[in-house]
Amino acid sequence: MPETPVAYETPAEHVARIVLNRPEARNAQDTGLLYALNDAFDRAARDDATKVIILAAVGPHFSSGHDLREGGEIAEQMAPFEPVGTWCGFGCAGAEGRMAREKEIYLGLSERWRNIPKPTIAAVQGKCISGGLMLAWPCDLIVAAEDALFCDNTVGLGVGGVEYFAHPWEVGPRKAKELLFTADWLTAHEARALGMVNQVVPAEELQDRVLDLAKRIATKPMFALKLAKEAVNAAEDAQGRVGAMGTAFALHQLAHSHNMQVHGRPVDPSGIALPKRG
Repeated sequence: MPETPVAYETPAEHVARIVLNRPEARNAQDTGLLYALNDAFDRAARDDATKVIILAAVGPHFSSGHDLREGGEIAEQMAPFEPVGTWCGFGCAGAEGRMAREKEIYLGLSERWRNIPKPTIAAVQGKCISGGLMLAWPCDLIVAAEDALFCDNTVGLGVGGVEYFAHPWEVGPRKAKELLFTADWLTAHEARALGMVNQVVPAEELQDRVLDLAKRIATKPMFALKLAKEAVNAAEDAQGRVGAMGTAFALHQLAHSHNMQVHGRPVDPSGIALPKRG
């Protein structure tokens, strides 16, 4: 295991780079990684010298999603960490404890990162699966390597989509349904054509190209950058994003409860395998 699951760098003036650092686990998100990532985002957000934040990842893949191998009861998983939201009851029985945890570390943290009042750029290489989308989607810009592949396979797990349900805003309603129903992979170029990805670059140039973009953005006045981001985010929210995402999250919790009753686990074990590409 690395000493820290998240590294923090300052590769250029006014630019912070946060790096997922669990390559041996394909940057799967256990509780420790998510809170370390939140601490890093907080550090960059509170640093008045930082104008732009890059989110990158070590290894061949950006993120394989939630770490389903994390053991222990929910209360045990949450005990070492100080919540940043107001939901509580992680040790409660039934659906209550799981909903509290996912409201805190999945929907809650992703929404928190989305609303950081500074431009953020995700640099995505390799596979970005389900929970990995919940790291890239909150960022303002996504630059993908040519080898990047995106997928939400949660319907195969008996759940209607990841907790941060941004699919209709990222790829449009019809494509969102197709991707959820099939769990098909979305290539970097397909994602760019749909508006989910801003740029597609050669894999070996990904980090340099993202840093160049961040430095260009960092030449702009900080307050104007904050206001521009706030205006676009407000436009999305005026379209009903927050309410729709809340409904999707409630349905997600219903699926977990159903699966616990039917299968004795929060996901349906019959569809766990990922689809093959090509």
